[in-house]
Amino acid sequence: MPQQKAEKNRLYKVLGVAPNGSEADIKKAYRKLAMKYHPDKNAHNPSAADKFKEIGHAYEILSDPQKRGVYDQYGEEGLTGDGGMGGGMSAEDLFSQFFGGMGGGMGGMFGGGMQPQGPKRSRDIVHVHKVALEDLYKGKVSKLALQKSVLCAPCGGRGGAEGAVQVCAGCNGQGMKTMARQIGPMIQRFQTVCPDCSGDGEIISKEGRCKGCLGKKTISERKILHVHVDKGMQDGQKITFNGEGDQGPDIIPGDVIFVIEQKPHARFQRKGDDLYFHTEIDLLTALAGGSVAVEHLDERWLTVSIAAGEVIGPGSVKVVRGQGMPSYRHHDHGNLYIQFDVKFPADHFNTPEQIALLETILPPRNVPEIPADAMVDDVALEEVDQSQQARVNASAQGMDDDEEGHPGGERVQCASQ
Repeated sequence: MPQQKAEKNRLYKVLGVAPNGSEADIKKAYRKLAMKYHPDKNAHNPSAADKFKEIGHAYEILSDPQKRGVYDQYGEEGLTGDGGMGGGMSAEDLFSQFFGGMGGGMGGMFGGGMQPQGPKRSRDIVHVHKVALEDLYKGKVSKLALQKSVLCAPCGGRGGAEGAVQVCAGCNGQGMKTMARQIGPMIQRFQTVCPDCSGDGEIISKEGRCKGCLGKKTISERKILHVHVDKGMQDGQKITFNGEGDQGPDIIPGDVIFVIEQKPHARFQRKGDDLYFHTEIDLLTALAGGSVAVEHLDERWLTVSIAAGEVIGPGSVKVVRGQGMPSYRHHDHGNLYIQFDVKFPADHFNTPEQIALLETILPPRNVPEIPADAMVDDVALEEVDQSQQARVNASAQGMDDDEEGHPGGERVQCASQ
C-alpha cells in the first residue's frame, strides 16, 4: 500500500479516533470497523477488502506502543521496513488474533472464507492381544478389561453446575494468550498457555465444581470388552471397537484396537494357513512302515500311516492335505506338513548272525572303487567329545546355508515336537 506522507495523522483518521485516543478507544474502533468491512461480509463490494487491509494496517501500528510512538514523531516514513503491511502480519491474521483465533469463524458467520475446524478426535487406544495357536484354530471370545475416560454423568461433562462454568476472560476461552516481550528496540510476540485458566479456556469456582469429577469433566471407568477372535486370524491382524476410546468435552472418541500376537507353540509352526510338524521315527518304521500319532490343535489325534516299503529318509517331508489352519472368514483348511527325523539303533544292537541277515534283505553295500595303483592306508573311526561334535555340526550347518541358494538346496523349517 503506498505511503501518504502529506496527510498528518492519517492512521488515526482511518480508525476514526483522535490522536490522543486511548488504547481502549483504538481497540473499540478497530473492532467496529473490522466487523463492518470484513471481506466475507462484503462479497459484492470489492473495495471493502482494501478498506479492511487499511484498517488492519492502522490498528497494527497504533495498537503497538513502540510503533505508535515512532509514527507520532516521524509519521509513516519513520516506519518504513517495520510498520508497513509488508513487514507485519496480514489483515486476516491480525483479525484472527484480535478476535481470539476466530478469523475462520467469520467465514462461518458470513458464509465464506475459511471453514471452522470440526471437533478434535481423541487418540486411538492400542493393545496387544496375545493369543494361543489353539484359539486361532478354533476361535475364541476373550473378555478384556479397559480403563478409559468418560464424560462425568452428574455434570454432563461441564465440570460444574449450570452457571458455574465461565469463559476465561484472560484468553477469551482459547486457552492460549498472545504475550509481548520487549527485547531492546524490538517487541517479540509469542503464544503461551493462559495462566488464568491453565489452558482450559474456562474458569470454575471451587463452590461450583462438580463433586463427581472435581471440575475435570471426565472420570475413569472400567469397561469389559468382548473380543471375538475368529478362526484363522493371523498374527498382526487388528480387531477394532469404533468409538470406544477416551471421551471428553467437544471431542470425538477414538477407537480401541486390539492387535493379535500369536504365541509360540510347542509342537506346530504356522506359515499362513499351513502347519508344520517335526517328528522322529525309528529305523524300522522308516524302512518297513508303521504309523505316527499327531495331537492336533483341537485335541483330536491324527494317525498318520506309513505304508510298508515306503522308505522315509532323514529330513523327508510329507503332507497331509486339509489338516492345516482354517482360512480367515472362509475357513478352508490349509495343509499339514510333517518333517521326519530317523532315529538309528545304538552300536552293536544285534548279533553278528542277525546283522548278516540284513545283507539278504537290504540292497547291497556300495563298494568303494580305488585305483589299483593307489596307496591305501587302513584307518579306524573314533568317537568325538561334545565340543568337537558341536563344532562339526556348526560347520555342516554353514555349508547347508550356502547351498540353500542353489537349486535343490531348499529346506523346510519345522517346530520341534
